[in-house]
Amino acid sequence: YERTCRYIARKTNSVVVSVGYRLAPEHPYPTQFEDCLTATVHFMRTAQDYGVDPSRIIVSGDSSGGTLAAAVAQALVSRRDLPKLRAQLLIYPYLQCVDFNLPSYQQNEGVPVLLKERTLALGLKYLDKDLSVIEAVFKGCHVPEDLQQKYQKWVSPDYIPHEFKTRGFKPSTTEPVFSKEVYTHVKPVFDTVFSPLLAEDSVVAQLPETFILTCEFDVLRDDGLLYKKRLEDHGIKVTWCHLQEGFHGTV
Repeated sequence: YERTCRYIARKTNSVVVSVGYRLAPEHPYPTQFEDCLTATVHFMRTAQDYGVDPSRIIVSGDSSGGTLAAAVAQALVSRRDLPKLRAQLLIYPYLQCVDFNLPSYQQNEGVPVLLKERTLALGLKYLDKDLSVIEAVFKGCHVPEDLQQKYQKWVSPDYIPHEFKTRGFKPSTTEPVFSKEVYTHVKPVFDTVFSPLLAEDSVVAQLPETFILTCEFDVLRDDGLLYKKRLEDHGIKVTWCHLQEGFHGTV
């Protein structure tokens, strides 16, 4: 990311701070989020030492870095001791672990580099969880009925515009059979640090202006589309860029 960060700094005439957060499995979840939040808070408090206007700070990341940027932005909404974030810039972010049968997961499950199975395997490894539950999670057996009803208003194929379903999408016809064992095993996936799309409305309503980049050939495309809708429903200004020929890792 060194070259990418240098490029952004040069092209935008900005100060770019890249957080070298510690990695799993040596440093278990949520160390990564805590490192990013600590670095962000420190920079916000000392921005002027770097010649930066504290009212013009943006958090950004791609893929799981997009998850972390979204989670940091959410963590900061209630802080009264810090300046408000100017914006969040999310590049094909991973945002939810509720539904792996959204149109983008169906259409792009075999598209490199982020295959559908790899997405969940990486997520479970990040949480230091056994991979034997992958099939059950794909079927939705990890979501209890009360949470299913709660998340339905935020995570559903119904909120994906029709033009994104034309490459083929089969709505699920069977109800998933809930497994308490699987739910207990993967419970941290419902944390908003891991799945920022599941944040309460009261948090989403306070988020800063947002830029979201999605790619057509990416399992995570619909995560971005659903977050865009949630933000816009709360009156947050969203600039959306969709790469019609893009795939995960395009940047």
